[in-house]
Amino acid sequence: MRSHAPYVVGRDLQLSHLQGALADARKRRGGVVFLVGEAGIGKSRLAAEAVGTAFDADMRVLRGRSSTTGPTVPFRPLTEALMSLFRGGEPVDDSALGPYRTVLGRLIPDWNTGEHENSSMVILGEAVLRLLIGAAKDRGLLLLLEDLHDADPETLAVVEYLVDNLEYTPVLLLATIRTEFCDALDLASAARRRGVGAVVDLPPLTRPQVRDMVAAQLGTEPAQVPEDALARLWDDSAGSPFLVEELLQSMISGGALVQGTDGWRVVGDLRADVSSTLARGILRRIDRLGPQGLTLLSAAAVLGRRFPLTVLQKMTGIDDRSLLSHLHAGVAAQLVVPDEPSPDWYAFRHSLTVEALFTQLTPGARADLAGRAADAVQQLHPELPDAWCPLVAELRSEAGDHAEAGRLFAEAGRRALADGAIGSAVTLLDRAESLLTGCSDPAPRAEVLESLLPALAESGDFARAFALAEQLHALGGAGLGSARLAALHTRLAKVAHTAGRWADGNRQIDRAREVLAPDPDEAVAASVDVAAAYLALDTPGADRTQQAEKLARSAAEAAERHDLPTVACQAWELLATVARERDPGEAHGMLERAMTTAERHQLPLRRMYAATRIGGNAWLLDGDRDGLLGARDEALRLGSATVVYTIDGIMILDSVLRGEFTTARDNAEECLATVRRLRLAPAVRYVLMARATCAAHLGDRTGMEQALASFAEWDGHGSQEEPLALGLARTFCALMEEDRALADRELRILADLERDNPSTYHLAGSHGLRLLLDVLSGEADRARHALTTDTASGRMRWNRQFTLLADAVLLGREGRPDAAATAVDAALRLAEPYPTALHLGLRLVADAAHTDGWGDPVAWLRRAEHHFHQQEVPAVTGACRAALRRLGAPVHQHRTGTSRIPEELRAQGVTVREHEVFVVLAERLGNRDIAERLYISPRTVEKHIAALITKTGVANRAALCALSASFGG
Repeated sequence: MRSHAPYVVGRDLQLSHLQGALADARKRRGGVVFLVGEAGIGKSRLAAEAVGTAFDADMRVLRGRSSTTGPTVPFRPLTEALMSLFRGGEPVDDSALGPYRTVLGRLIPDWNTGEHENSSMVILGEAVLRLLIGAAKDRGLLLLLEDLHDADPETLAVVEYLVDNLEYTPVLLLATIRTEFCDALDLASAARRRGVGAVVDLPPLTRPQVRDMVAAQLGTEPAQVPEDALARLWDDSAGSPFLVEELLQSMISGGALVQGTDGWRVVGDLRADVSSTLARGILRRIDRLGPQGLTLLSAAAVLGRRFPLTVLQKMTGIDDRSLLSHLHAGVAAQLVVPDEPSPDWYAFRHSLTVEALFTQLTPGARADLAGRAADAVQQLHPELPDAWCPLVAELRSEAGDHAEAGRLFAEAGRRALADGAIGSAVTLLDRAESLLTGCSDPAPRAEVLESLLPALAESGDFARAFALAEQLHALGGAGLGSARLAALHTRLAKVAHTAGRWADGNRQIDRAREVLAPDPDEAVAASVDVAAAYLALDTPGADRTQQAEKLARSAAEAAERHDLPTVACQAWELLATVARERDPGEAHGMLERAMTTAERHQLPLRRMYAATRIGGNAWLLDGDRDGLLGARDEALRLGSATVVYTIDGIMILDSVLRGEFTTARDNAEECLATVRRLRLAPAVRYVLMARATCAAHLGDRTGMEQALASFAEWDGHGSQEEPLALGLARTFCALMEEDRALADRELRILADLERDNPSTYHLAGSHGLRLLLDVLSGEADRARHALTTDTASGRMRWNRQFTLLADAVLLGREGRPDAAATAVDAALRLAEPYPTALHLGLRLVADAAHTDGWGDPVAWLRRAEHHFHQQEVPAVTGACRAALRRLGAPVHQHRTGTSRIPEELRAQGVTVREHEVFVVLAERLGNRDIAERLYISPRTVEKHIAALITKTGVANRAALCALSASFGG
């Protein structure tokens, strides 16, 4: 009798769907297919057919299976699948991964440098996506993830990201899921509703299909299948292929169905309870393996549905030959199968086999086997890396050693937390906390809570975290030391800070201080102080800044004395935040100190954060981009994609402010495509704000409004970026439309917003542009000017160009024309990198300069008019021309060649024809020679030279020739 049907029965439609999906992937039209059905319905068999088809088409195949052994293991199926890329064969090209290579260290041990950031599942999802695309090349790739219903939350988060982004790639994701309530099934259903994934349901076989399957297994024709046997198989299996196989095996092994010379016939009683029949049939096949075979498989069942041969041999003491002999017999009896993705591992064909084995084990025997299994694993893997730790924890729990199980679950949870697997960390730590609750020693449970509380905060389960807070007092009463109890209250205070529950956080700080009062511990107090400092900074109150600074300084000093580098870095970063408002130099010194601390204690991520803040401050103060670009390189090296894209957003805004509009638009499009896919909302908002600013600086209100509409869709209201959207975009757009009243209203809205919702971004206009407009309108005086320029924000380069122009206007009104001109020169030097702001400033102050008789308003208006004409901003161009006419200055038409006139000469009113004569004068030719060269009359040459002498202010023709030579002819 054949043990399996030689072909798949009743799945033609599903096979056709899979074959089409694989063909699409080879054409870079990848996607996702979920095979959904009850246990035993044939999902694995159909998936195996897809793997075979992929291999035949020379596609790359990666396979992983979710853990059904013990508790949740973060990323298990993904790690198993991706690790197969490194088991020989063609090398993996990682050159295109960039910052994502280090991120993948969470899944691929060979790439784990210990420096990767605990980035979000979105970042990790993008990293996996890029690796799959690179591995697929032009061949296409099949990623098979089996038993996704058993997957951990982190794996599902990455799968969800892949589901949304596999279209137009050469990758097909195939996942198998049981039809039971689980997050994986919800994910598949949501993907089908959104149209980004296909769900292929596997219904039970029909009666004719069951007949065909039985005939294939019996090696006969469908018409030769005994009707009584078919009726029983159909009724008891409900169309499940696995049950059909198992029941058919039971009929044959039990002697109810036999083969004679005239075919198969029924000779025994076919009536029996299905579950008992299956169990008896499975155990009957196991009995044929002998006592040692039964012992071997019973030990394997304790390890789970999947089991490693090394551990099994260590548990049982069986020799290599006997071990392999019994396993091969188990394969022949359809009890176990090699676990293909994992060498030296086997798996039971079905969970019912494990359940059948457990029916013949007493609780004591099962506990004994679990203890022996745990001992074997720990002897083979003393450090319990990766999935071994939660497996041994589960085995110790089954063996009744709750204290050790709790300790191991806690260790597994802490590892998951360190890897950013928050959901799994909570599950594992919860299990540890539950097991340790009844222990007489409160210290192990306290250690668990130290990790569980921040994990709950990260997962957003604040209610559970504060429910645990009620138990802290009981721990203290049980004899927990004051330092550990204070640390727990401090952890809870940080949870409250994350949740925005300032009052709850401050109460926990007070409780921590009360616990420490009888037995002070300065090291623990430092952690309390730095947590209290962050709470103080966000808690409403007139002295919150001073209080936060005092606490952070105390924490920093104690951290230095007690070698607490993380506390020290946190404290100096907070101190720098406070100090930046009054003295950027002081803030820089504090960040340098944080960086030094990070370097001394080998904290690469902390160093990168400090470098990023230092670079950002340099950009704000002086417009210097080098520090940020250096920090970006460091972020690339460490794999911190979020920092990379944050800096990219700043560089896009920098390009806008520098008038590099085409570069800014191109980079914004490229960056948005990625950060939108990654769902990095702050980065998306910042780039959309920069895009709106780009449109606004060109007077494109439609483009600006479109960008701001997208900005609002990403929770822009109330965000840190909203003031910039008002000041750099809306206000500038109004000025590009020559609507001063609207610009004033936008700035007043900005002032109200910043009062009610302060931002740490200081370039919106409150500290520069608004002062200039208010000085021009007469609403701001010298005292207001001094108030603005005395602030650190007012001294930032972008803002300082406007405060200097405001100073010039005030100096002109005070009758100090020379000082006013000097202030304008200083403003122009500062504004040199920012052409739009520079020329807008000149346009804004020209009327005041003319009225008060200082500076060169005609030259300024000509410069501004030419700039905005080139940028195609008609409102400002027209306003400059109208102002020139009011001042009695001639207005020149824009002719071909205007752009070739040096700005200095253009500002003096030199025309295109006059510039042509001016260039030739460097050769000191006579009027007739110049006329012949330029095909004009000598009289016209004489007229142009006279005009040039007047406009440039030189003494004579010789000086004009020398000036021409200084311009390079």
